[in-house]
Amino acid sequence: MTSKAITILGSSGSIGVSTLDVLARHPDRFHVFALTANSNVERLYEQCVRFQPRYAVMADSASAEVLAKRLLAAGSSTAVLAGTEALETVASSPETDYVMAAIVGAAGLLPTLAAARAGKRVMLANKEALVMSGQLFIDAVREHGAELLPIDSEHNAVYQCLPVSFTSPPVTSTPFTERSRSERGGSERHGGVEKILLTASGGPFRNWPAADLQGVTPEQAVAHPNWSMGQKISVDSATLMNKGLEVIEACWLFGLSADRVEVVVHPQSTIHSMVSYNDGSVLAQLGNPDMRTPIAYALGWPERLVSGVAQLDMFATARLDFERPDTGRFPCLQLAYEAHELGGFATIALNAANEEAVKAFLGREIGFTDIPRLVADVMRQADRGTPMNLEEILVQDQESRSRSLSWIKNKKKH
Repeated sequence: MTSKAITILGSSGSIGVSTLDVLARHPDRFHVFALTANSNVERLYEQCVRFQPRYAVMADSASAEVLAKRLLAAGSSTAVLAGTEALETVASSPETDYVMAAIVGAAGLLPTLAAARAGKRVMLANKEALVMSGQLFIDAVREHGAELLPIDSEHNAVYQCLPVSFTSPPVTSTPFTERSRSERGGSERHGGVEKILLTASGGPFRNWPAADLQGVTPEQAVAHPNWSMGQKISVDSATLMNKGLEVIEACWLFGLSADRVEVVVHPQSTIHSMVSYNDGSVLAQLGNPDMRTPIAYALGWPERLVSGVAQLDMFATARLDFERPDTGRFPCLQLAYEAHELGGFATIALNAANEEAVKAFLGREIGFTDIPRLVADVMRQADRGTPMNLEEILVQDQESRSRSLSWIKNKKKH
């Protein structure tokens, strides 16, 4: 068996760490080609010493210099590069087979797109790539024959519950477009799929009264009840923006309109998502809340690999609860639906405004309930329609960030 070369974009984050844990269990099947991080020198140094990648890339050039000196002193042969172009280079290198796209936020767009254009197996944990550039990204996957496998636990669960016609080969085009549905007679000829049900834990404030949300602190917001995640994603989970971004991602991954993607609050996080069929069947994927499961699935597809995750104890799973999301208390979810209907410029603005809002909240510049207010204001100033090229995407992103920073500045004055 030929060993597959892996590039991990964002190896210092939780997804990157989990990916390396899975890879370490299969040293005969995989080897690390490149590891990348933003500025976490210590963690990337430790990973390089253990996995000996050909390249290590840091987005921050000063951090890259520090890392290079430390690796040289340790006798490591790993070459250290810096900057966005270096990220794109390792993601698209002919020497890498699979790319784990796990850089958080808009910063992950360019290297992830480079991997798709190079025809790689892209294991997508960076939902912003599709939120910001859905049509452009899917077109790149189609045109260059890339394999696109979702890593978000919800989308990976959906992928596992879909009929073979959707998933073989891995997503190389939108498999179930509304146009094909109307032209070919509905769901009957597409495996009977009617709807996707994305589960959501509801976050740490699921049962909090609306009045109490104004006083939420960053420490409370990052304390997710079920999953171990980074600060930004944890805050997104608390506002339900993470689920909103996942709705947009699901629409692009599976070719469905937003009204065919429903969010179901499931506080136990045992069912990771479901697919509803036209015969009344609902297929669900269950498991312990551990990202190593979807990572192992994507690495091994079409085989299943040992992930290190414990088997689900059905007898210890005392109950499974479900409820509708409360978009009154958590309006970010509804804003995401609205943005998708408005088009790509609006989803870019939604994402950019949310990133800046979360950063400001974590920095105690704005309150928790200010996040959806900021996002709504900025999103509704965006152009209408969908950008047709990367330049338009990046311009809308920058304009939306500028408007967000102005909003934050004005808020602080008052």
